[in-house]
Amino acid sequence: MNNQSYSDAYAKAGVDITAGYKAVELMKSHIARTAVPGVVSDIGGFGGLFSLDVSGMTAPTLVSGTDGVGTKLKLAFLLGKHDTVGIDCVAMCVNDILCAGAKPLFFLDYIACGKNVPEKIAAIVSGVAEGCVQSGAALIGGETAEMPGFYPEDEYDLAGFAVGIVDRSKIIDHSAMRPGDVVLALPSSGVHSNGFSLVRKVFDVEHADLKAPVAELGGKGLGETLLTPTKIYVKPVLALFEKVTVRGISHITGGGFFENIPRSLPHGLGAKIKMDDVRVLPIFDLIEKTGQISRREMFNTFNMGVGMTVVVSKEDAEKALSILRENGEDAYILGEIVESQDKVVLW
Repeated sequence: MNNQSYSDAYAKAGVDITAGYKAVELMKSHIARTAVPGVVSDIGGFGGLFSLDVSGMTAPTLVSGTDGVGTKLKLAFLLGKHDTVGIDCVAMCVNDILCAGAKPLFFLDYIACGKNVPEKIAAIVSGVAEGCVQSGAALIGGETAEMPGFYPEDEYDLAGFAVGIVDRSKIIDHSAMRPGDVVLALPSSGVHSNGFSLVRKVFDVEHADLKAPVAELGGKGLGETLLTPTKIYVKPVLALFEKVTVRGISHITGGGFFENIPRSLPHGLGAKIKMDDVRVLPIFDLIEKTGQISRREMFNTFNMGVGMTVVVSKEDAEKALSILRENGEDAYILGEIVESQDKVVLW
């Protein structure tokens, strides 16, 4: 730890430089878990270095994505639990670049806080590291900014940035999609990291007993259920890419079915989905009932139990389901591709 840079004047202004050094020391063991071939630099430099192995690729193409956790962080503050939101942060980035067919390479995080409590920062980074391990990406750098007067002392924001790679010829191209193709659903783990401004209002979380068992949630507490990390789909979907031609992928995030599924569809085609075929998780039924929200609005805001959709040919559907299930995803047929000017046909 560098004690020479301690500044009494800066400390009186609310910034403890040495706390930053301690946080880095505490997070090093977590970061070490994420090391993959290609990592060149150690943590603590001015930039993260990664050496690309493009052997076997004819036109290597980088794919990048950035996102944060949003107001789900308020649940972490209320529950005093900070070691899972990092998984959400990684998931929101790597699941996005996966939709282009890319394999994640590395990740960087950004934490802005009112007060740098090294143990709390290390807990946040432990979640980031876990998300990187789940996605096969290396955590090669980041930034912790202590910003007194800008954030309350016990609050922080968390965002991240991922880079992946795909051979240009293997970029997911929906031009091959045809009527009769099958839409597969990959189940979500819960609300993931979207719609929490509405969730917080529906349950008035600041005044609710977040730890009390809820019958509709199988006896789990509301807080535990809502804080469940976003599922990372990288490894099972990469396994799918190796054996099946995927014609479209959508990461179901903010905007639910109506905003995200259309992003993977070509002009003139729509996804026909029977609402009763969606395996809706109990938390969404509880949100709908408590908030008196229409079913269409629910599908327009939340993932409703479907974290990702994958489109394959009808002939490949059973093979794709088998591969996904072998890799831990209880995937199922959600609908079909039809000729339609409406991108999502819910019935």
